[in-house]
Parts: sequence; structure tokens; C-alpha cells
Amino acid sequence: MEWETHRVFNQPKPLSNSNLFLSDSPLREAVNRQQAGWDTDVLASLGQQLGSAESLELGRLANANPPELLRFDATGERLDEVRFHPAWHLLMQGLIANRVHNLPWEEEARIGSSVARAARFILHAQVEAGTLCPITMTFGAIPLLQKTLPAEFSHWLTPLLSDRYDPHLHAGAQKKGVLIGMGMTEKQGGSDVLSNTTRATALEGRGPGKAYRLIGHKWFFSVPQSDAHLVLAQADGGLSCFFLPRVLPDGERNAIHIERLKDKLGNRSNASSEVEFRNATAWLLGEEGEGIRHILQMGAHTRFDCALGSHAMMRRALSVALYHVFQRQAFGKALVEQPIMRQVMSKMALRLEGQTQILMRLAAATGAPHNPGEQVLSRLLTPAAKFEVCRQGMPFVAEAMEALGGIGYCEENELPRLYREMPVNSIWEGSGNIMCLDVLRTLKKLPAAAEMLQQIVHQTRGQNRLFDRASRQLLQRLRAPEEAQARWLTSQIFNLCTAAQMLEFSPPPMADAWCRMVLDERGETLLPERLCQQLLNRAIGAE
Repeated sequence: MEWETHRVFNQPKPLSNSNLFLSDSPLREAVNRQQAGWDTDVLASLGQQLGSAESLELGRLANANPPELLRFDATGERLDEVRFHPAWHLLMQGLIANRVHNLPWEEEARIGSSVARAARFILHAQVEAGTLCPITMTFGAIPLLQKTLPAEFSHWLTPLLSDRYDPHLHAGAQKKGVLIGMGMTEKQGGSDVLSNTTRATALEGRGPGKAYRLIGHKWFFSVPQSDAHLVLAQADGGLSCFFLPRVLPDGERNAIHIERLKDKLGNRSNASSEVEFRNATAWLLGEEGEGIRHILQMGAHTRFDCALGSHAMMRRALSVALYHVFQRQAFGKALVEQPIMRQVMSKMALRLEGQTQILMRLAAATGAPHNPGEQVLSRLLTPAAKFEVCRQGMPFVAEAMEALGGIGYCEENELPRLYREMPVNSIWEGSGNIMCLDVLRTLKKLPAAAEMLQQIVHQTRGQNRLFDRASRQLLQRLRAPEEAQARWLTSQIFNLCTAAQMLEFSPPPMADAWCRMVLDERGETLLPERLCQQLLNRAIGAE
């Protein structure tokens, strides 16, 4: 006998088999504007591949089956290995084949390669975020290693710049591709790395490229399966940066003992560990005492990737929500036709319009290391972008959940995973307050940073009264900035730079609406219907 209680209808299927690049009009335009139009065919192909049901399932599987630590083998010998689900390896293979870890560092890198790489990063992050941890750390480490890698490890540069994923445990010289991790944080210090207690003792002479012995620990040691880590330790000359290979040149495993894997709120696919160094061998990068300088160089890249990652997940949350509200019917018409929902979705799309423009502009700046003006822009805006974009992520995804209702809160949907993933980018590579202090430090140490802000204000003044008022307030407070106001100052710097981009490149109604939504402190902004339609069309790639 066949029983039937009801027929399922008015339930949109999960979003899949969409092109993540072609459906994102703001990203397509920004890629072309920032001199990376030559990569659009690759991005379109990648967007189709990553938007497929198969790729989305890999992202789900990698998080549903987190990595496992194997400290010992059956006979009691130390292994210190981390095992991953096959989905992790397939995702990593795709990331590296698309050179998300090294595209701008190639010898023949094209103009705009940093922008193309940022766009590829955004597409991948919409499918799975944990795999981007080893990618971003390798990306941040390569330019430092190109300058400071000891001669006996020079052969590592070839696999660092390859497009091959090689997860096998071998010495770097034997591998087709290598990954780099970082180990900075200790139990007692967190972001205060000057308090680190791990000691480095020279084996045969001190100086660049020399071997040292490390004794100590790291409280957060990301991607312990990496082929090498850049770690901070106290040498006689002060806090220094060391190259710590997992397997030594003679094939022996280094004395890096993995104590446990972190049980995290999100980022479940990725292994974050606690380790101890028991006379581990490492090689000094640069001079003793230069550890902080090297951190700042790497941090410029990894912090920017945090902002890109949060933006990408916000973009995915918006896509999922839009797909639902365009199909779901309520009270006689589609949800997207309901006035309140239409305003909510349009404002979410407008928020991402601004983010896309400023992040791609910042990507172009990071790709111009020999341009002093671009480097000042990157130095000031990178921590500001990480602070402002990353902290917007959680309420943004929560809003997307509300658009779906109860189904958006259930684990069969991808939004809960995005929500749990969001806080990590605000915390990694320095939490929000650290970013704001970095902005103040930059303004104090680099007079060109304040001059650049004044130039942006001067070039934009007169186009929007809200911009003019907000810029006057900011410049006035920057005359004597107070640490207690660092969060407000950082947000305003980011918002005004974003507004300047919008006012220069977006249609005037859209730019004005963005300024009202972000810069007007008086209350709610009501978007006109024509602009709502334009924003929604652009958010699904229909314009």
C-alpha cells in the first residue's frame, strides 16, 4: 500500500551549476578595470567549474570529514602526520593548478596578475574556505623566500612556483610542488609576538642562512602538513624569522611534534595545530632581529586574503539568498517582489558593489611593489579592509539566513557553514583591534599615508555632500588621532576610500545610494525601485 500525505512544492532546490564569475557583474567589471581582462576566459571557465554541484559537494565533504592527527604508528613510533579526506586533496589540486598560491610571483607575470589572482581566490572561497589557508600562507611567504632563502634550499623555488600539488612527505628537493605554513603565535602572547619564548641557538656561527636549533612551542601552527614553516624565535640578536622544513635535507624528519589539532567553531576542513620544537633545526632568514619586519611583509598578503575570503563568502551567501527569493512564493508573489525583501536584497548587493571595487583596487596596489604611491595605499588600506570587511561578514550571512527562513538555519544548507566560517578571518593574522592599531601606526610613521587620503578627498570633493561631510570629520580627527578612536578612524578611512571608488566608477544613483547607506548617520536609506532592479540584475549577472 502506498501512503501519501502531501506534495512538496514551492521549495527551491539548492543553488548549484551556476557560473560564479559570469553571474557576478561587479567582479567582471572590476577585473577589466584593474588591467586583468586578459584572464576573463580563465575566470569564466573556473567559475563554471567551481559553481558545479560536484565542486560544491567537495566543499561539503571536506568540512564534514575534518582532518585526523596520527601522532604514533602501531609500534609506538612517532608519525606526527595529518590525514585528510580525499575531497581536501581534490580541492587543493584545483587551487594549485590555477596558481592561486603563486600567480603574481612568476618570472613572466603579466600586468594585473595580482588582480587576476584575487579574482580566482574569490571564486574558490565561495566553494570551500579551509583549503585557502595553506594557499594564502604560501602566497605570503614566496616573495620573502625569493629574497632570503638559504642557498642550500634554493632548489625549493622551482616547486614553489609550480602548478603541481604534491602532498607526499618527502624532502623539498624531491617534490613537484611544496607548501609553506607559518608559526608565530604562542600561548602567552597571541598577537604580542615580542613576548615569544621559543629560543633559537646557532649551531655553527650566526647570521643569514645559518642553521639554528629551536626549543619551544607554537600555540597556533597552521597547516602542520606543510613542507616548511616560517616561524618566529628569540635569537641572541632579538626576535627572528626562521625557515623550518618538515623533512631535513638528509631525509630525516625534523623534531616538530604535533601535540593536538584545534577543535574549531568553523574552518573544519583545515588543520590548525599545537606543536613543540624539541631541538628542531631551522635556518635564519635575513638577519637576527628582523622577525617583525618579515612578519609585516608576509602579513600584507595574508591579511588581504582574509578580506578577500570574507567578501567571497558574503558573495556566496547573497547568491544563495537571491536564488531562493526569486523562486519562493509568499502571499501571492515571489519573495523578491515583496517591498521589504526587495530592499534587503538590494542593500546587500549594494554593500558588495562597494567591497568589490575597493578590494580589486587594493589588489592592483599590492601588485605594484615598485610604485611608492601604490605601496602606501596598500600599507594603509590592507589592515583597514581586513577590519571592516571581515567584521561585516557575520551579520551579512545572518541576513541571508533570514531570507531563506528555517531552511537557511539547517545544516543541509550551506549557509550555516558560511556563518561558522566567518569569525576566523577577523581573528587570523591579527584581530580587529590589532588592525586598527596598525592603521594608526601607518599614519604616524608614513606621512605619505595622510597625504594620500587628502589627495583622495581633494579629487572626490564636490560629488556627494555626505562624502564631503564625512571626509571633513575624518581629516579633522586625523590631526590628533587618539587610540580610543582607532576603530572609528579605520572604518571611516575604508569607507571613504570605497566611496571615492564608487563615485568615480559607478552610475551616480548607485554611488549616491552607497554613500547614503554607509555615510549617512541619520537613519534608514530607502532605495528607489529602478536602482533596486539594477542592483538585483547585477548581482545575478543579468546586466
